[in-house]
Amino acid sequence: MAVSIEDVEILKPKTDKREYRRIVLKNSLQVLLISDPDTDKCAASLNVGVGSFCDPVGLEGLAHFLEHMLFYASEKYPLEDSYLKYITEHGGSTNAFTASEMTNYFFDANTDCFEEALDRFAQFFIKPLMSADATMREIKAVDSENKMYLLSDERRMSQLQKHLSLESHPYHKFGGGNCDTLDVRPKAKGVDTRQELLKFYEDKYSANLMHLVVYSKESLDKIQSLVEDKFQEIQNSDRSRFQFSSQPCTSEHLQILVRAVPIKQGHKLRIVWPITPSIVHYKEEPCRYLDHLINHEGEGSLSYVLKKLGWATELYAGEDDRASEFSFFYVVIDLTDAGQDHMQEIIGLLFKYIQLLQQSGVCKWIFDEIYPPKDWLVGSSLPSDFNPDTIQKILNELSPESVRIFWESNKFEGLTDKVEPWYGTAYSIEKVSPSRIQAWTSSAPNENLHLPVPNVFIPTDFSIKNPQEKIKLPVLLRKSSYSKLWYKPDTVFSTPKAYVKIDFDCPYVSNSPETEALANLLAMLLMDDLNEYAYYAQVAGLHYDISHTESGFQVTLVGYNHKLRILLETIVNKIAKFEVRPDRFSVIKEMAIKAYQNFKFQQPYEQANDYYSLIIEDQTWPWMEQLEVLHCLDEEDLAKFAPIMLSRAFLQCYIAGNIEHEEAVSMIEHIEDVFFKGSNPICQPLFPSQILRNRVVKLGKGMNYCYSKEGLNPSDENSALIHYIQVHRDDFILNVKLQLVALIGEQAAFHQLRSVEQLGYITYLGQRNDFGIHGLLFIIQSTVKDPGHIDSRVEAFLRMFESKLSEMKNDEFKGNVNALINMKLEKHKSLSEESQFYWTEIISGTPKFDRREAEVEALKKLTQQELIDFFDENIKVGATRKKTLSVRVYGNQHLAEYNSQKSEAVQPNTVQVDDIFSFRRSRPLYASFR
Repeated sequence: MAVSIEDVEILKPKTDKREYRRIVLKNSLQVLLISDPDTDKCAASLNVGVGSFCDPVGLEGLAHFLEHMLFYASEKYPLEDSYLKYITEHGGSTNAFTASEMTNYFFDANTDCFEEALDRFAQFFIKPLMSADATMREIKAVDSENKMYLLSDERRMSQLQKHLSLESHPYHKFGGGNCDTLDVRPKAKGVDTRQELLKFYEDKYSANLMHLVVYSKESLDKIQSLVEDKFQEIQNSDRSRFQFSSQPCTSEHLQILVRAVPIKQGHKLRIVWPITPSIVHYKEEPCRYLDHLINHEGEGSLSYVLKKLGWATELYAGEDDRASEFSFFYVVIDLTDAGQDHMQEIIGLLFKYIQLLQQSGVCKWIFDEIYPPKDWLVGSSLPSDFNPDTIQKILNELSPESVRIFWESNKFEGLTDKVEPWYGTAYSIEKVSPSRIQAWTSSAPNENLHLPVPNVFIPTDFSIKNPQEKIKLPVLLRKSSYSKLWYKPDTVFSTPKAYVKIDFDCPYVSNSPETEALANLLAMLLMDDLNEYAYYAQVAGLHYDISHTESGFQVTLVGYNHKLRILLETIVNKIAKFEVRPDRFSVIKEMAIKAYQNFKFQQPYEQANDYYSLIIEDQTWPWMEQLEVLHCLDEEDLAKFAPIMLSRAFLQCYIAGNIEHEEAVSMIEHIEDVFFKGSNPICQPLFPSQILRNRVVKLGKGMNYCYSKEGLNPSDENSALIHYIQVHRDDFILNVKLQLVALIGEQAAFHQLRSVEQLGYITYLGQRNDFGIHGLLFIIQSTVKDPGHIDSRVEAFLRMFESKLSEMKNDEFKGNVNALINMKLEKHKSLSEESQFYWTEIISGTPKFDRREAEVEALKKLTQQELIDFFDENIKVGATRKKTLSVRVYGNQHLAEYNSQKSEAVQPNTVQVDDIFSFRRSRPLYASFR
């Protein structure tokens, strides 16, 4: 029996019908049980109060390494990776993460496997095996993960901030771990890493330091019974929680200005203060109030002023690096080139704004806008207690006396004198006194900084509109020569929210790299121009976006429906009356150029994916060409382009949620009136000849195509492979066969290629859908093997997988079929998720809104022999119908292999693709769905 059942009221949203219970097991494990009879998933998460702060000296990353190891096998389930196999085959997913003071493990799966999934999960914390062989292999995985992040500016700057702290404090540690910390250095000292791992587990993983949450459709009593049975065997060593009383930053580490050299192009300021952690005041949430004001982008805000001056492009503020005894408040500012030359004025403006907040006092009306009153529908958080003294206390901690300024720019290259040891970040450091900061504040531009005005977008009408008819799937509500309107009222979620998507199909956009670059600039400038007004809508839970697409641009609105139409009409009018502001054009162009320049710092697997898209998708342009033309474009080019782009257009529209169909029609009629009606219309309908769609290259049957490229970043050790098998055009029966192959193969590929062969931390097998053309995709990134070798291992895996399919027992086949069926029948979790599913059908030209149900019926009729035949015809190594494309990106570790493979003899039925565009022009295309 449980030690106790706590009779406490657990606060929850008014719309939440689930039941909750808190219990404490006899081993002191604290558990929250959740019963949801309507769910189609079960899940669990276990949090251990042990994190990287507990790493022993000389074994940095041991807690993170232990997190990896617990997934392998247990005494009760000794087959390696059988846990992952079980979860995957039952339509689920699983993962874990290691933080400073905790490690969290979690899974979700179909409800039919709840008891066994929970039992397998519990064995992590009862008797894991952690074999010597697995230990050595997983050290390589941790090292591969670390190497993936070596060129991440976020990781580098985070570790630099830790490095510049008290050496004896656990915050100073390198928590990720690598081969050096977990193998090389311990061996040199005669330390056995595996024995230390086992000791760490036995010593630290005690039930009294654990908290478990279990979620299921079963009753609370049933869940409790299972939890008691499965988790009571976890050892309770009655360990004390790891504690530290000191702060990570002494006076030596405060009042500093650090110049650092990033990997990517651009400049950034990170202004950081140690503060009282929010957990101390969790009921008041003072940092949320400060986040709201310092992050604000409306007129008079710090962000607004910095953008108006042309000095910044983005600003983010908030609490981070949180721990139980300390925390930091960050203000992160992305600078323009001009802003880089005005660092002192920017810091001065920040402190001027902080002084404004300190002197203005804490405003109740602002607090009430952030923490809604009682009649607001409770969402992801509950209203907090208003305590102006607590907020003022945290605000006063943002002082010149405790500030840490980190200034990143490539302009500092060669001008630094220190190197951070774990990531190799070059930096220099100097003291910056409060009087110096006060001088910057006094000399800062005299801009009109002020508090935000009351938010007109806060909704007050939360009534739920009853649809006149129960429409289960979207319907084509209206069609004209200008637009199509698909509509679906909310019959599932009963929330006062709506989803609106308007796709502007403008054929002039895809004419050239230049028009693509101009369309991207246009979308960015529209968002920039709207921000001063529409940011208030974002704050009030009404989110909007204008994004460039391959064939034009899209407008998306998601959130409370009450004032949605006001925002939509504002956006529409802004597009219709678009004018280029030269000062903003130069800033946005600079942002776009830097974004394109930083493409070369993408992960190699992302680079491989870019090449893949260029090879497979017709009418796509390389980012290098867009970057080249972008340098030459000016505001006049955009001013001329905008009316040409809009001169011919067709609108695909989807409206869903708490909106009646008359309202939906009225919205689209208004948009048509603005763009297509009147004496001098902005848009004309498309000519039939202009209805062209992105089409996909058809690969040759029995052929292997290979494209090899040197990685764009010469400093990156990682190489990557994309191995793609093109299979078929959208068809329910063929779709489910491919999906089933991917489901069965996903875990097997991960186990063989990642766990056993240790080819790379990123190892993925899944489906690919390019405009209705389906295929199977392997993605592997590696420092240990070159892409050519990895390609051969993928083929070796497929040969092994061929045997697995043919030898599979009927029960296992049926189990996988049922898992896929359950995944397809899984309910949408929100209006946004449902809408995105239906929107994908609309924009792909395959409005098969009953796709999931139709594919379930196809699955029910599928036989194992049919699946084997499908595999043998389309995927099996050497199959006569098989169509394969390998994209190989070579990192600096494998340049010798890259050069040697270019001189190798080409194998039969293999084509080395040297010129992407010559190849693309030489191949036929699949028919378009639209």
